[in-house]
Parts: sequence; C-alpha cells; structure tokens
Amino acid sequence: MTSLPKPKLLSVLDGTSAERPPVWFMRQAGRYLPEYRAVRATEPTFIDFCLNPEKAAEVTLQPMRRFPYDAAIVFADILLIPQALGQKVWFEAGEGPKLGELPSIESMRDLTGQAGQALGAVGETLSRVRSALEPERALIGFAGAPWTVATYMIEGGSSDRSGARTYAYQNAEKLDALIQVLVDATIDYLAMQAASGAQVLKLFESWAEGLSEPLFDRLVTKPHTAIIEGLRAKGVTTPVIGFPRGAGTLVEAYARLAPVQGVALDTQASAALGQSIQKTKAIQGALDPLLLRAGGDALLARVDQLLEQWGQGPYIFNLGHGILPDTPIAHVEAVLSRVTGK
Repeated sequence: MTSLPKPKLLSVLDGTSAERPPVWFMRQAGRYLPEYRAVRATEPTFIDFCLNPEKAAEVTLQPMRRFPYDAAIVFADILLIPQALGQKVWFEAGEGPKLGELPSIESMRDLTGQAGQALGAVGETLSRVRSALEPERALIGFAGAPWTVATYMIEGGSSDRSGARTYAYQNAEKLDALIQVLVDATIDYLAMQAASGAQVLKLFESWAEGLSEPLFDRLVTKPHTAIIEGLRAKGVTTPVIGFPRGAGTLVEAYARLAPVQGVALDTQASAALGQSIQKTKAIQGALDPLLLRAGGDALLARVDQLLEQWGQGPYIFNLGHGILPDTPIAHVEAVLSRVTGK
C-alpha cells in the first residue's frame, strides 16, 4: 500500500530541514480576500460566523484554493474559550472584541472539562477541512494562550494591557487561579481539535510584550508548558508551535524551557536569535505584515534575506503577525512564488 505524503510542515516540526521551507500565513483566511468578505456578509455576528462549521470550513479552504500554501489554519478566534467558560463575548464594528463581566473562578472551573464539547463546532470545521484538504497539506488548530486570553477577560476588550499587568501584581492569586482555569480549558479544547483532524496545534500568545522576566515565566512559559504536558498526558502527540509575540530576547529562554516543537518569531527577531533557537527547535516567521502590504523590491529582498539566514535549518516561512486586511493579493502571490517557485 502506498503511504500518504507527509506534509512539509510536519517534517520541519520533526526537526528536518526541507528543500524549501513550508509556508503559510497567519490570518491567511481573512478580509484581504473578496471571497472571504462575501461569506462573512452572510452571518450577523463574528462569533456566529466562527461557530458555523460549513462557513468556517469554506473560508479556511479559500486561501488553499487560491495560493500554494503548505498548511491551512482553522478559521476560529482566540476568544471562543471565554464564551465556553460563561463570559459574554461579542464584537463591535470598528472597536473589536467586547467581553462581559468576568464570571467567578468557581463557575468557570466547573466548565473547564467541557470546553471541547462546548466548542465542538470548531471540531466539525476541522473535520470538514481535513476531508477536503490534500494529504500533503497540513491542517493547523489553535487556541489563544492563557495570559493573552486573560487580558481580554480582565479588561473587557482590547487595550494596551496595562490594566491586566497591574492586576497581575495586585491580584496575583486571583490571576493565577484564572490562568489555571484557562490552562485546563485549553487542554480540553486543543485535545478535541487534535481528535478532529488538526495535525499541528498553535498557542497564540499575542500580548507577551512588556512582561518582566519573572512575569513572563509565570504567565507565559509555565502555562504553555502545563498545556503541552496536559495534552501529552491525554495521549495527544500533535506537535505544538508557541508564539510569544513581543517577547524580545525572552523568547530564547522560552524556546529552551517550553516543550514546544516550534517557536514562531515576530518581526523584531534577529537572524542570530533565530539561528540560536534553530539548534534545538524549528522556527517560524518573521516577515513584517506592513512590508507585505507595502510590496515592491524591499519585500522581495526581505523574503530572500529570511530564506538565506534561516532556510538551511528547520524553518517555516510566515509573517511576524497576521495579514492586514488591505494587503494586495498580488503581494501575497509574489512572496509565495518566491518561496515555493510556483
């Protein structure tokens, strides 16, 4: 029997250097695509959109039909877990996410083991995408990491996160209890995603910047470690990519201490930093989304530079954050052509 081809992304996360880096982009399913906007217009709220498996699967697959990406990432949102834990979540046009009053730790703790079931629609989306996706292209599931999700839950929406960081100092025990609730819920949620067809899992720590070293260890590295250890205890062997965005030089300690298989780097990561991490882990990133939007010779020069500095080791070509909504499609095509030769 002929075995199915192994996706490039999985090989790189195993520590293998590919003949070319696999490539996918954060927010590759999104507003820069007219076909996405057409489907999005059919749902009244963003949360309803995320939890509609038919439509979420469709927009997950749209960029895979248009571009030679090596992996699809399920269309969902990092703030689905708070909703599963009983906190009201909604999105205001032009303002972003809004969250209601923070539920009690006790009430949320009772729901942590049901997070995967409560968000079963995401599992159905993953199953639909995996059945439609070519075997050589990987499928990525994800969750918001505990500290990032906690900042929204505490502050009630988007902010500069100063309130959440102050809360971390003034209410250490309460925050640690909330982080533990989120760790437990995330384990259940990601285990469900792996069972539903996700071949890679990603932890989005979108707001890791500005944390002191002790806070970073307490709120980022240790919770990520606990999630991965919890998944392994459940028998989930799916590789995990950690993305501590804005961590600066602390990302090197994170790569050493957290049992992730890949480390996503943001736009400020130096060549030397990435090469240091590559000695033991795969890395991902770190093209600037603003440069992708700007395009031109500078964009292609930076693509070539990233390929030269990191392409000899285990490297996944990606952005340092998500695609911006007004990014020209032609710029995405130019980068993918440069990386894949297609």
